[in-house]
Amino acid sequence: MIPMDRIIGKLDRLYEADDTAGAERLLLYWYEEAKAENDERGMLSLSGELMGLYRKCGRGKEALACVADSLWLVDRLGIGDSVSAATVYLNCGTVKTAFGKAAEALPLFAKAAAIYERMLPPTDARLGGLYNNTATALADAGQYGEAAEAYEKALHVMEQVPGSEPELAVTKLNLVDLAEAASRDGDIAARADAAETIDGLLAEARDLLEKPGVPRNGHYAFVAGKCAPVFERHGWFLYAGELRRRSADIYAGGRSGQ
Repeated sequence: MIPMDRIIGKLDRLYEADDTAGAERLLLYWYEEAKAENDERGMLSLSGELMGLYRKCGRGKEALACVADSLWLVDRLGIGDSVSAATVYLNCGTVKTAFGKAAEALPLFAKAAAIYERMLPPTDARLGGLYNNTATALADAGQYGEAAEAYEKALHVMEQVPGSEPELAVTKLNLVDLAEAASRDGDIAARADAAETIDGLLAEARDLLEKPGVPRNGHYAFVAGKCAPVFERHGWFLYAGELRRRSADIYAGGRSGQ
């Protein structure tokens, strides 16, 4: 059995330093080790980590190959009705959405929901992540009303999870994108209403990212970098620049600490 706890610890340090090339080398090395040892559960864990890395790096071909590998391993292991499998379905759906396959993602999110909603407490952060990613796929599919409902479900869950301010900020900005898309074909009044909604959501997202006590760690750096373009697109240029500088400083600190 491969030492997943040790691997994840090293992986976290590489991400703190924004060393994605090192993270990929680590994961590929241990994936081959797991394969050589016939450790299929280890292979599944590593395939999931690789899937997330390739998604963040925009490498669709590799990410989608990991999706196929992970789903095959779930079937091979016979764990398709477990919470672990639901997490795999969620991650696979997220990758498919990221690379323009929202219609294929929605059935995977539905499979994850059927398990999570039965087996997890209603305030579990994994449910919030599921609803958030489901909403993104629905929005990409043009189902704006259903997407708004799913985002609200995500907010309801994550508001009850301590330390979830970065995730809440991302969801607020997802709602910004949704309001913008839904109003695109509307009349002048509809667009004016959307503009007011968007301004309010941007302010709420900023307040969440600025809340005292929110850790300025690698996760925050990733979220800040993800949020900056949304603020910039809506004219918050100074704040977008501040988020980018903050993200770069956190990553630079991580590299110096290696």
